[in-house]
Amino acid sequence: MATLRELVDYTNSLLAIGRFQDYCPNGLQVEGRPNVGLLVSGVTASLALIEVAVAAGADAVLVHHGYFWKGEDPCITGMKRRRLQRLLGTQTSLLAYHLPLDAHPGLGNNAQLGRVLGLETHGTLGGEEIGLLHFAYAEPAMDAAVLTERIRSALGRAPLHIPGACEIIRSVGWCTGAAQSLIEEASQHGLDAYISGEISEQTVHIARECGIHYFAAGHHATERFGVQALGDHLAERFSIEHRFIDIENPV
Repeated sequence: MATLRELVDYTNSLLAIGRFQDYCPNGLQVEGRPNVGLLVSGVTASLALIEVAVAAGADAVLVHHGYFWKGEDPCITGMKRRRLQRLLGTQTSLLAYHLPLDAHPGLGNNAQLGRVLGLETHGTLGGEEIGLLHFAYAEPAMDAAVLTERIRSALGRAPLHIPGACEIIRSVGWCTGAAQSLIEEASQHGLDAYISGEISEQTVHIARECGIHYFAAGHHATERFGVQALGDHLAERFSIEHRFIDIENPV
């Protein structure tokens, strides 16, 4: 058993949340009961995840996509009311970590995606958002079909592949979620391929004109691993129980 406060303070420090200018608050978003014995994690704090967590007896829910995003309607109505009502009515806490969880060098979404894909990070790119774009040298080198199958096998879904100019891929960059805009930076650094979650209309043209292979592997699919690793770490650190619940999402 851990207190909610020590769990939150430790995680905030571990992920260095003060380094990031984010689109949402990181840390404790909804305060519930003061102690945590069971921590349930998931990608997004949807009502479906909350219901399963409450049914499991969770004291706190840990997610990558929480609430209170910049620019959204602040009124507590409709979907937002139902989600918050369920959390508050059951005294279930909500902890959410967005960019800090993406960027952590060991537990982060990008580090963990590299692990499951068998790509050992050789460095990171990304300007002020240090650690968001990882890159590796493919060992051994592979063609696009081999990398496509590796992604499909690891994530359980086939990626959308936009072919690049080279037949053999010797270097790969990746950044999970909606990071398709980093494809130009990946290309400028001479990478042969870039993997992210989502794809935009312009991403296709950028990939073709820059000659870089692009793999859209799914926003949800690429961001399942960081929150699991963080939950496991917290469970070991505080001697609490952790369960990851994957709410199916085709995106």
